[in-house]
Amino acid sequence: MKEYLADRMKLIDSSGIRKVFALAAELEDPINFSIGQPDFDVPEELKEKAIEAIRAGQNKYSQTAGDSVLKQKVAGGVKAEFGWAKPAVLITSGVSGGLLLAFMSLINPGDEVIMPDPYFVIYKHLVNLLGGRCVFVDTYPDFGLHVDRIEAVITDRTKLIVVNSPCNPTGVVYSEEAIKRLAEVAAERDIVVMSDEIYDKFCYDGGCPSIGRYYEKTLLLRGFSKSCAMTGWRLGYAVTSEGLAGLVEEMTKIQQYTFVCAPTPFQKAAIAALDYDVSEYVAIYRRKRDMVYEGLKDKFELVKPSGAFYAFVKAPGGNATEFVKKAIANNVLIIPGNVFSEKDTHFRISYATSDEKLRQGVEILCSLA
Repeated sequence: MKEYLADRMKLIDSSGIRKVFALAAELEDPINFSIGQPDFDVPEELKEKAIEAIRAGQNKYSQTAGDSVLKQKVAGGVKAEFGWAKPAVLITSGVSGGLLLAFMSLINPGDEVIMPDPYFVIYKHLVNLLGGRCVFVDTYPDFGLHVDRIEAVITDRTKLIVVNSPCNPTGVVYSEEAIKRLAEVAAERDIVVMSDEIYDKFCYDGGCPSIGRYYEKTLLLRGFSKSCAMTGWRLGYAVTSEGLAGLVEEMTKIQQYTFVCAPTPFQKAAIAALDYDVSEYVAIYRRKRDMVYEGLKDKFELVKPSGAFYAFVKAPGGNATEFVKKAIANNVLIIPGNVFSEKDTHFRISYATSDEKLRQGVEILCSLA
């Protein structure tokens, strides 16, 4: 039989997260700890901004790089935060869209991309699709940013270092000291750092240091999906300093032929979203974080998350896939660690659900332990 599919499709599998998410739709009232989706809705004020834009006829394409007012506001915020003189901005179809554009613009076959392990699932697969080589840096057991380990694997083929803080799946927030040290190492070797900061609003024990403050050759990716629950609106942004403006230009070029532009009426709502106070939601998720950690720490080995809304928990016996099967058999949906890691010793919990579901799920997991 003739082979119709491209060879590259053999390099990726369906997302393990989506497989469990699909399974949730088949179960009756599951305790769903699988998906990283806020359990609150888009704030009413921001919904109204999108509705106003739709009713005003702002439903056509925007400029490829995004709505000019939104871009200016993003640039002004980044300039104030990092001191970048002329930030280059691209409004993307979610941070995932920004990741695709960035990786396509940067990675040649054979280029090496360094990423701490565990990592967000999309990084590995995009690098593989483009013919690059993932260089995984083991961060177990504390999941911190181990700059010495990163420095040890840099070669002449290193094209990019990827950091994600607060981190999905671990919930760890990298220390300012480690971020500064990485900036020094990247500057010494003239390597671009991509900083995925989609969870930057969800920090529970202090601030979330960004490498953008210390290193201008940073590609910053942020968005609205998590902080404002706009997961289905597909809206994010990519920003670089003036020195990397050429990268944003190339990403914009690819956006012309792929996404075309981010959704126009939602860009209008995002202008207001940049100023929206999410501290109430952060406080709620800090409390949920505490519920999960306090409920599990006596039965499981886990690092207390400092951000995002995930916990990465060591599975009893060290086999996450087997433990996940037991959990699902008891109506609790969790994700095995091998979705996010070259190891399969831990499982991920998303605590973006109701307090009642958290209590039920924690009780069941502890009984299984």
